[in-house]
Amino acid sequence: MAETEANIKNSYARLAAKRADICPKMLQKDVDTNTIERIAEVMVDEHCDYFLYPRTGQQIAITVNNSQIEALLIVPAVHDFADGAYQVASYDKHVIRLSYYGAAHKPERLRYDVAISLID
Repeated sequence: MAETEANIKNSYARLAAKRADICPKMLQKDVDTNTIERIAEVMVDEHCDYFLYPRTGQQIAITVNNSQIEALLIVPAVHDFADGAYQVASYDKHVIRLSYYGAAHKPERLRYDVAISLID
């Protein structure tokens, strides 16, 4: 039952990756680059989750063009990307959460660019 539920969530996330304003999103890197760039993303809720399956031994680094957005790895471990890159220890689903972290109320449709680098 849990596996079926996870497969449904992943299928939805694959479809959501084609849209700027729907979360969560499943990401895959292109063969010729180590960076996944998402330009003009739109955060509608308080956060947006990005799913990916990096290889063991890779490092994940995040760059966001908006200082009001916090980038955290929430699965399989908790890691704040403000502290640097994360070393991947196992081939599992990794969930990166971008959250609004501003002083004022979040705009209804917060636009941002994010780059997720997978470093060998």
